[in-house]
Amino acid sequence: MKTRYLRIMEASLSAYTDVHIRRYLDEVRENGLTEHGFPRLASNIGILIAHGIRTDLSGLFRDMMELCCTAIPRVKAANDFSVREVISCLAELEGAGLFPEDVARWKANLAAIIPENCYSCYATTPASGVRNWALFSAVSEYFRQDMGLCDSRDFIDLQIEVQLKWLDENGMYCDAAGYPHQPIMYDHVSRGLFALLLHRGYRGKHYAAMDDCLRRAGLATLRMQSVTGEMAFGGRSNQFIHNEGWLAALLEYEANRYAGEGNLPLATEFRSAALRAVESAEAWLSRRPIRHVKNRFPTETRYGCEAYAYFDKYMITAASNFYAAYLICDEGIPTVASPDVTATVWETSDRFHKLFLKAGGYGLEFDLNADPCYDANGLGRVQRAGAPSTLCLSQPCAQAPNYRVDIPTPVAMSLCPAFKAPEGWLFAAAPSALWRVRRTGTSPDIVFAILSCAFEDRTTILDYTVSSEGIVIIQKGKGIQHHAIPVLGFDGEHHTAVTVEGSVLTAAYEGWLCRYTVSGGITEIGTTAANRNGHYRVFVASGTETLEIRVELVPALQSE
Repeated sequence: MKTRYLRIMEASLSAYTDVHIRRYLDEVRENGLTEHGFPRLASNIGILIAHGIRTDLSGLFRDMMELCCTAIPRVKAANDFSVREVISCLAELEGAGLFPEDVARWKANLAAIIPENCYSCYATTPASGVRNWALFSAVSEYFRQDMGLCDSRDFIDLQIEVQLKWLDENGMYCDAAGYPHQPIMYDHVSRGLFALLLHRGYRGKHYAAMDDCLRRAGLATLRMQSVTGEMAFGGRSNQFIHNEGWLAALLEYEANRYAGEGNLPLATEFRSAALRAVESAEAWLSRRPIRHVKNRFPTETRYGCEAYAYFDKYMITAASNFYAAYLICDEGIPTVASPDVTATVWETSDRFHKLFLKAGGYGLEFDLNADPCYDANGLGRVQRAGAPSTLCLSQPCAQAPNYRVDIPTPVAMSLCPAFKAPEGWLFAAAPSALWRVRRTGTSPDIVFAILSCAFEDRTTILDYTVSSEGIVIIQKGKGIQHHAIPVLGFDGEHHTAVTVEGSVLTAAYEGWLCRYTVSGGITEIGTTAANRNGHYRVFVASGTETLEIRVELVPALQSE
């Protein structure tokens, strides 16, 4: 698997042409170092060169690394992220016996770092309210210390002490201060940094607390991973290829833990989940041209991206994140190349407000109190192992997206109840909809959940059953029942073939079919929703007081 991690890094780098890299170097020479995308790119080039990959970039790499190691001790340029990655690069080069004189000089430059003058965000007292960035600063200092360039134990311990305040009851990391909507990616990256610290050898005074956090949240990580290998949706920086890097790192860490404790079956389960994360990233990186976000819109449109999530920074981030998994990976632990079919029900704390159902190769994720700038209430993910992750729905559509879309009036959308009002259709994906989990349960091959949805003075009961046969949704309430069905219409390059025949709606995409069979009728209502993955045509299923909707994802040939 270590070879596959390196190949993912190489594929991420291949998205940058030599001309692109030279232009980037010229820009930084002219404007100075201002952010961490450039050192990240330089570091990953160097790591690959140390492994005999992309040695054609050796000259360009030396110029880039010289600039980075000269500038980082002198200017604050998001070095919190960069120093760890530069140190990792120098360690790989040193181990390979490459550029010895340059490496010695670069190490001497980094030895001159004064943390308070180098990093942009760090705690100065235990009462500090700083979050994720300070953890990056701690890890960067630990890597610098581990190389023998400093003694930053007090600085590191203070940063960790502050970060341990932001854990919920499951050990998940809450990055949004005073805000009920916690981003899944920043839970994973922060716990991933804990794992990297412990794997690297940190045994300071916060070791036990960090290890406890990772143990408690480890099984949750496994339960939240989608059946297609992806990280759970939720919040900012989601749906980027780099997401699965930190997911893989966490899974590798827990595999090591359980192997060390003699629990080989559970260790194998975690490593097999890491393999699925790798396969997910490989599938996206196999597409041409390579994009850094999970859609097919031209990169220059920045469709699906926050303002900070531009290509130069976030494409190479996939290499950096999977390199963390590479470092932690123990290839002596076996993997099983099989889909995730374990019957699972798991609910996060209210800080993350997610419910997960998995059985028979199908996986569902609900958001019960969504951040309207990124997600929407209701059933926001329906996937099947082996099928394209966006075939049905990989994340909901936000009402006020804090990322770029190209439709004029975004609407909150998920698989959810809908209501016909004088002013038009209303959807229980909206922020005002109140979703609650009433009951859940599992058997060896089936999971179910009963949820209530209070919206527009009406309460609807929704019964979800998941098995290898698909998903059955039974919606009950007073009067005629309506249920919104968002269907992928356009991924930035391809239009989905959608047909409606009586009570059956079928969407054909990449050799697979998403089929909805309802107990009533299906109507397209002329509304378009959008998320990071593309545009969605909105249909509504309608029936009596009890409306049944069956969802199946099947290979196209299987349906013939």
